[in-house]
Amino acid sequence: MSLSSNSTPRSSISDTLQQIHIDDHYDMIRDLGNGTYGKVVLCVCKETGTEVALKMLPKATVSLTDFQREFTYSYYLSPHNAIVNTYDVLFETCEHYVFAQEKAPIGDLFDVIPPKTGLPEVIVKNVLRQLVSALDFMHSKSLVHRDIKPENILVFDKDCSKIKLMDFGLTRKSGIMVKKSGACIPYTPPEVCEAVRNERYCIEPTLDVWSTGVLMFCALTGNFPWERADQNDSYFVEFHTWQKRKTVKIPIQWKQFSLRLLRLFRRMLESKVEKRCSILEVNKYLDDSWTHHSKAQSVEDLEDFIVHEKISKNELSVTLKSFGVKTKLSPRIREQRVEEWLFSKS
Repeated sequence: MSLSSNSTPRSSISDTLQQIHIDDHYDMIRDLGNGTYGKVVLCVCKETGTEVALKMLPKATVSLTDFQREFTYSYYLSPHNAIVNTYDVLFETCEHYVFAQEKAPIGDLFDVIPPKTGLPEVIVKNVLRQLVSALDFMHSKSLVHRDIKPENILVFDKDCSKIKLMDFGLTRKSGIMVKKSGACIPYTPPEVCEAVRNERYCIEPTLDVWSTGVLMFCALTGNFPWERADQNDSYFVEFHTWQKRKTVKIPIQWKQFSLRLLRLFRRMLESKVEKRCSILEVNKYLDDSWTHHSKAQSVEDLEDFIVHEKISKNELSVTLKSFGVKTKLSPRIREQRVEEWLFSKS
């Protein structure tokens, strides 16, 4: 069973799927990951000596149609250099449907994010450049991944200069209606969290935009911003209140970010689907500073924030205070200093 990603996939998997004993063709090395819908096992192909990752989907919980869909999307998208390479190797055993993909030497992004501290900004930007490219490619094909999280991003080197998106088991065509199933996780957008089980909602590319925004927070901090994006989660409510401009007080766990990055978060994590930005919006911010490195940088960020967010002079003092800038001045002097600061570069 040779490994090739260049030939055309089988037109009718159900007619040609070969049943084999996996031990006859592969040496099983170790499990690479386990999930709700199956597991991934590192193996060596006895015929070629090639190490591959075999994705094994249990027949007890995965239909042949679902297996065929996931393999087809994985194979169809794999020419993109930021999407995992899927080989034209698929078969079944007594208990599993199986197909072969390339293996990543480092593991997945979840494995490399330090808990509580997160990754350096430069490494997170390496990830985002490639992830945005992969998602834009998918969205241009009217496909939505629907499961963006660190566990589904393979890492090939320590500085994440080569990463690849994987796991297309939930991928669907944009615009179709699907039923909500399963519990919500921190990456789930609010329009899905608000739906009750079996309620139908529309698949939109903005689902991936929201999840990518949460992934950015996790990668930079090593923490989740909330447990779930609904009104029962106090951390989400606090962010949502700020995001909707009902307060200028930035939630404490978001204060470490530059105001330029906060502007991007505000656009990506917009609760109203029709107002949420596209995934390509991220590219406009990749050359900016995302965290506070100096007072000067914070001032530049604050100026940009005021200009673009149209913050009022009354709100400015609250925002300055939230960033540790003293504002205990008389209203007349404060107004004079605000005006001087705002127009000093004009």
